[in-house]
Amino acid sequence: MKYVTLSLAAALLLSVPALSQNFQLGLKGGVNMSNFRGNDYQDVKANTLVGFHAGAFVNLRFGAILSVQPELLVSSQGAKLESSTQKENFKATYATLPIMVKLQSPRGGLYIEAGPQFGLKVSDKISGVNTDVKNLDAALAAGIGYHSAMGLGVGARYIAGLSKVGDIDFGGGVNPDYKNSTIQVSLFYTIFNRK
Repeated sequence: MKYVTLSLAAALLLSVPALSQNFQLGLKGGVNMSNFRGNDYQDVKANTLVGFHAGAFVNLRFGAILSVQPELLVSSQGAKLESSTQKENFKATYATLPIMVKLQSPRGGLYIEAGPQFGLKVSDKISGVNTDVKNLDAALAAGIGYHSAMGLGVGARYIAGLSKVGDIDFGGGVNPDYKNSTIQVSLFYTIFNRK
């Protein structure tokens, strides 16, 4: 029994280098610059709100340049709503799942990416406005970045919301069709990098 256990452990350790050529594990974090897009309501303006994102990802390689990268991030998004009489921050925090298809040079370097993103609301913080933030947020994302051979990288991504943020009542029964619009700038680091 000990011989079998030792053999399995040795086989697992020997297979890690081969398996690691097909995937990378990574951590990332950075700044969100978010706003709302969609129809406006009279004199109410939506201005940029600065937030954050952080989390982990797996990059699964399919050949020399193509990969799929699912991520799990915590992301704060929203906007500053301003009228002639008041200013309010509309901020929601989501657990997001971007699934990005990436094209990158074989040994790292510049890359482009695109794919869907799904968000689940974790919390919201809105004052002064009657609102009901929806629990789910669907979006499309596209970006560009640089990933060095040693694992360090930087990226920028635009995320265009497809679903309505929520029911925002400014009074009079008016409910604008606001959708999230976010620019993310990230720093990230990966392990199991190709040499």
